[in-house]
Amino acid sequence: MNALTEVCLSGQTTLFETTVLFLLYSGPEVQTMTTSLHWTSADLEALPDDGKRYEIIDGELHVSKQPHYFHQLSCFEVAARLSAWSKKTGAGEVNIAPGLIFSDDDDVAPDLVWISKARLRTALGPDGHLHAAPELVVEVLSPGRANERRDRELKLRLYSRRGVREYWIIDWRARRIEVYRRDNAQLTLVATMLEPDSLASPLLPGFSCPVRDLFEGIPLVDSE
Repeated sequence: MNALTEVCLSGQTTLFETTVLFLLYSGPEVQTMTTSLHWTSADLEALPDDGKRYEIIDGELHVSKQPHYFHQLSCFEVAARLSAWSKKTGAGEVNIAPGLIFSDDDDVAPDLVWISKARLRTALGPDGHLHAAPELVVEVLSPGRANERRDRELKLRLYSRRGVREYWIIDWRARRIEVYRRDNAQLTLVATMLEPDSLASPLLPGFSCPVRDLFEGIPLVDSE
């Protein structure tokens, strides 16, 4: 029996404290807590500032380790191009990993968002977090089934339910981008873009970027 098990079985910790201990000492790449504990934004304040990303979706806690170097490079490349277009047009702003708090039990940090200036005025709270959906959310996939389920299923449903108008899922390993757009009150896959394609959006008039440029400097990865 290890020290963590002894503490948890001693009866001296609450369910919340036991869960925090589990998160601190367990080693999986991503943990999803499926205990009966219903997590809220207030609970996140008690978690350590350890470089991991803690998000709550439907009251369930999702924990991700620090992302891969090329994951971050992909974020930067998309952000740089969206930022250049935004500064030229004055239409909105792009931000990396902002706090996006829809409610106490839906509290996430997308890899990237683009939000119009008009929506930003009402969405940005005094706490420095967004409290309403940006027009565009971008997530870059990390490896692992839990990561893919979170971005392709759980977050897709969350962003669809909360009014995001467009959602891009970037897979830097496969060098492709899945584009979901709002149709009949839900986000629907409208395109899977590969390197020969150009990324554009009706949300961003005049914006266009060759997909291959977003993966420049990222080595090819053998598919598993």
